[in-house]
Amino acid sequence: VAKKELKESGIKVASVATAFPSGQSTLEVKLQDTKFAVSEGADEVDMVISRGKFLSGEFAFVFDEIAAVKQACGETHLKVILETGELDTLDNVRKASDIAMHAGADFIKTSTGKISPASTMPVTFVMLNAIKDFYKETGIKIGMKPAGGISTSKIALQYLVMLKEILGDKWMNKNLFRFGASSLANDVLLQL
Repeated sequence: VAKKELKESGIKVASVATAFPSGQSTLEVKLQDTKFAVSEGADEVDMVISRGKFLSGEFAFVFDEIAAVKQACGETHLKVILETGELDTLDNVRKASDIAMHAGADFIKTSTGKISPASTMPVTFVMLNAIKDFYKETGIKIGMKPAGGISTSKIALQYLVMLKEILGDKWMNKNLFRFGASSLANDVLLQL
């Protein structure tokens, strides 16, 4: 319905998949979920990593799962949600970012917004630097989406300054950087 209604607008349609927001399901269900979203016209699919597997050190499992979902996406962009509030350390955030990008993520995203803390400046700093290093290594630009907890224009500006300082002007566009913050829009309108 969304795809039909937005047909000529230029607005892309994103869909959650892979047992969002928990991500706690079998790979078969996650792949079916993803294929359905793509078949219904999703331009982007959001998946959540298996944090339990990640935290128990099963990094190959997490990589393989992301790679399988990416394959199911085909040309559709894949945003991989790390749910950083459950990853415990910044070292884990970096490792999860690296795994997601090497497995095929087009975007990495801090959180679903359902777990606290959601997006934080230190977590975003780590993820932006992971993207920078991945770009230096591969020449591939990965997008970033801090999500949850960014509720005012002033906070959003701090994120934009950090983005510009770490990744530069090339990332300062909707194709490579977005906020996931439903309450932010109201404050931006208020400021305008």
